[in-house]
Amino acid sequence: MVTFFIAILILIIGYFTYGKLTEHVFGPDDRATPAVAINDGVDYTPMKTWKAVLIQMLNIAGTGPIFGALMGACYGPVVFLWIVFGSILGGAVHDYMTGMISERHNGASIAQLAGIYMGKPALYIMRVFSVVLLLLTGTVFVTSPAVLLDKITPDALNMTFWTIVILVYYVLATLLPIDKIIGKFYPIFGVILIIMAVSIAGAIFLSGDYKMAELTLTNMHPEGLPTWPFMFVTVACGAISGFHATQSPMMSKCIKSERDGRKVFYGAMIIESVIALVWAAAGVAFYQDTGSLMEAINVSGQSGVVYNISTQMLGTVGGILAIIGVVICPITSGDTAFRSARLILSEWTGLDQKKIRNRLIITIPLLVAGGILTQLDFAALWRYFSWSNQTLAMIALWVCTVYLVKNCKRKIYSLITAVPATFMSAVSLTYIIMAREGFRLPSEIGYPAGIVFALVLFAIYCYRMKSYRTSEGQIQEQ
Repeated sequence: MVTFFIAILILIIGYFTYGKLTEHVFGPDDRATPAVAINDGVDYTPMKTWKAVLIQMLNIAGTGPIFGALMGACYGPVVFLWIVFGSILGGAVHDYMTGMISERHNGASIAQLAGIYMGKPALYIMRVFSVVLLLLTGTVFVTSPAVLLDKITPDALNMTFWTIVILVYYVLATLLPIDKIIGKFYPIFGVILIIMAVSIAGAIFLSGDYKMAELTLTNMHPEGLPTWPFMFVTVACGAISGFHATQSPMMSKCIKSERDGRKVFYGAMIIESVIALVWAAAGVAFYQDTGSLMEAINVSGQSGVVYNISTQMLGTVGGILAIIGVVICPITSGDTAFRSARLILSEWTGLDQKKIRNRLIITIPLLVAGGILTQLDFAALWRYFSWSNQTLAMIALWVCTVYLVKNCKRKIYSLITAVPATFMSAVSLTYIIMAREGFRLPSEIGYPAGIVFALVLFAIYCYRMKSYRTSEGQIQEQ
C-alpha cells in the first residue's frame, strides 16, 4: 500500500520537475499555433486547455493502461517502477516532444516528421508502419469494448452487435469535425474515467479486504517470462507508447498556445500512468498472487478480469459504472486511431480534408479493413500491437532527438530524448528476437543483440551531435 502512494507522489513530483525541464529544453514561445493560424473548422480548431488535456488523455489511454497494467502485474510489484519512471523519463517526454514538434510543423504526423528529420526512406517506412499500427490499434479497441459490453447487456445484444455499433460510431467520429463529437463529449468521458479509477483505488484501500504486496524486484511471473524485455513491452500505454506519437499531433492542431503543451501532452501521460498504477494495484490486491491473476487472464481474458474486479470490489451498480469507464477508454482511442490514420493518408495522397467526399474516400476503406481484422485472434493482435507500439516509440524518440540536436543551442539537452530512445531500441530488438511472435531465440542471443543495437545507435547519435557542433562552430567563425 505504501508503495502505491509513493508511486503516485513521484508521478506528481515528476510532472512539476522533469516536466518543467522537458518544457525548458523545447522552449515554447508565443508564436501563433496551427489551431489559430490555420483553423479549418475540421481538424484545426482552437480548444480550451482543460478540454485538450482530457481529450488527449482519452486519445492515448485505450485499454493499454488497464489491460497492459493487469498483465504487467503478473510480474509482481516491480511493474510499479516501470510505470512510474518509464512515464516520467520516457513516455511523457515522448508525448510532449512529438506533440510540440508537430505543432511547429503545422500539425504534421509522426511519419511526416520522420521524413523531415531522417530523410525520405524514413518517411515512407513510417507512413506504412504508422497506418498499420493505427489499424491494429483501432481493431484492438473495437474488440475489447465489444467483449465488455456483451457481458453487461442482454443476450440479444451480443459481441457482433456491439462490434457493428462501434464501427458505425468510428465512421462518424473519424469524419466529423473534431469539435462536434470529440470536443463535446470526451471531456465528460474523461471525468467519468478518472472517477472510475478513483473508485477502484478507494475500494482497494478503504475496504480492508485487499492486501497489496510491497515493492520487490523479484520476478513473480508464473509462466517464467523474463522481466526484460517482456514487461517493458507488456505495459506500454501506462509507461511509454508509440501510439501516442500518432495522437499528440491531433491535439497539436488544437492547442491555442505553445505554453499549454506541458499540461496537454506531458500532463495527460502522467494521468494515464496513475490509471495504470490503479489497475496494476487492483490486479495484485484482488488476486493476492500473480499465479491466480495469470490464471484468471488465461481463463476469462483481460475483459473478464476487469469485470470480476469491478463487480466484486464495487458491487453490481458500481461495477457496471466502472466497466462503462473502461469501455470508454478503448472506444475513445479507437476512433482517434482511425482519425489519425485518415490524417496520415491525407498527407500521403494530398487529398484536402475540408471536403467530406475526400474524408469518405480515405475513411471507408480504413474502417472496412478494421472490420476484417476484428475476426482475427485478439491475443495475437495484442502481441503484435504491443511490439509495434514500442518500436514506433523508439523511432519517434530518435526523430525527436534529431530535432533537438538541430534546434537546441545546447546540444547536450538532446540527451533527454536520446537516452530513452536508446533504452527503447534495446527493448524493441531484444523482444522481437526472443518473443514467440518473433524469432523465438534464447536470451543468450537476444540480450547481447539488443544491447549492441542500442549502443550502435547511441554511438551514431554522439557522432552526429559532434558533427553538428563542429559545423556550427565553423559557421560562427566565418
